[in-house]
Amino acid sequence: MKVALNTGESLKLNDAVFNVDFNAPLVHQVVQAYISNGHSGTKAQKSRSDVRGGGAKPWRQKGSGRARAGTRNSPIWRGGGVTFATKPTVTWQKVNRKMYRGAMRCILSELLRQKRITITESFDIDQPKTKLLQQTLHDLKLQNPTLVLNQPSANLQKAVSNLKNISLENSTNVSPTLLVSAEQLLIDVESIRALEARLA
Repeated sequence: MKVALNTGESLKLNDAVFNVDFNAPLVHQVVQAYISNGHSGTKAQKSRSDVRGGGAKPWRQKGSGRARAGTRNSPIWRGGGVTFATKPTVTWQKVNRKMYRGAMRCILSELLRQKRITITESFDIDQPKTKLLQQTLHDLKLQNPTLVLNQPSANLQKAVSNLKNISLENSTNVSPTLLVSAEQLLIDVESIRALEARLA
């Protein structure tokens, strides 16, 4: 299939990557796995067995007039353990190569069908100024796009760093979660060819 560049020229795309039916269950499974694998799973609290001390009974069982207590590590004591303490969890989900490629093809094809991809021969700015970048994107009628470039320049990286709603990624770092969250995608021809070589 052929698409028009922002310059008016046409570019032929690989149908095996950019003309695939959308498979919602596959995309959902892969995106959820990426989100889950992004969690560190290191959150932890101390239970009564993890708290230091508490070996001796604080006072005798009877006769003191106070409530019975067997250890200072009890959750009802200040400084004691947590009743249902959180422990580190492993949430890793495997995504095999066939599933990853299939999901990426589905997402790219759907973005293209919804006209949310703008392809350019190259994209750069003369100075590392945020205002200049915003004006350039405004001229292209793009609002809060995700920029995917093969070799982004230093000027572009500095200008993007001041904008929280615009992200810049190298073509090698494109992931299903990045594509799904992108309102609009500005991508250069070199990145298109790199994705085709990786996903075809």
